[in-house]
Amino acid sequence: MTDVSPAKIRFRVRRGAPGALCALLLLFGASSLTCADDAKPLTAILLVGKAELPDDDFAKSVVLVMNNLGPAPVGIVVNRPTRITVPELFPNLTRLARRHDKVYFGGPVELGAIWFLVRAATAPEHATQAFEGVYLSANRELLLKLLDRPNPMDGLRIFIGHAAWAPGQLESEIDRGAWTLERADPDAIFNGKSEHAWPAQRVPNDEL
Repeated sequence: MTDVSPAKIRFRVRRGAPGALCALLLLFGASSLTCADDAKPLTAILLVGKAELPDDDFAKSVVLVMNNLGPAPVGIVVNRPTRITVPELFPNLTRLARRHDKVYFGGPVELGAIWFLVRAATAPEHATQAFEGVYLSANRELLLKLLDRPNPMDGLRIFIGHAAWAPGQLESEIDRGAWTLERADPDAIFNGKSEHAWPAQRVPNDEL
């Protein structure tokens, strides 16, 4: 792999579709927030999975869930570093060779796809606002541009895969008490440390 193949970086977003996250935001008490059908900026919440969740992909996971990315909730698990390093994912970017930053497990859907979150004062090109000061993208050129900075991983988290639920599924899980809801906070994503490394074998090499 010379760098990340464009075919492996894909981010399917349906802009303007009324998301199921509207209901979640109301559950969170964010009654002043509006949805994409009102042409308002995206909003997001953090969901914290209870330890007793039967799905290991989500037990004890913190998931950034965004509204209006599709007909049902879509999110990124933000606290599951894999054993794969960023230099291993980009072996031909020799300037990264001495970095030890981890690639994160974003969720069990499309493990061959690469997503990333970046903090920025203004919206980067080819990125979608997740919430204030934080942007989501899967654009290859933007990612390579960020990795070419003097401090490439400053305000940057790279993920493989993402999380998704069927319509109504996540709301039902919240009703059952499987998740707790917190406000989206950049520090929780970019400064938080996780002790739950995600085994590398959950990301087969032939999917990268």
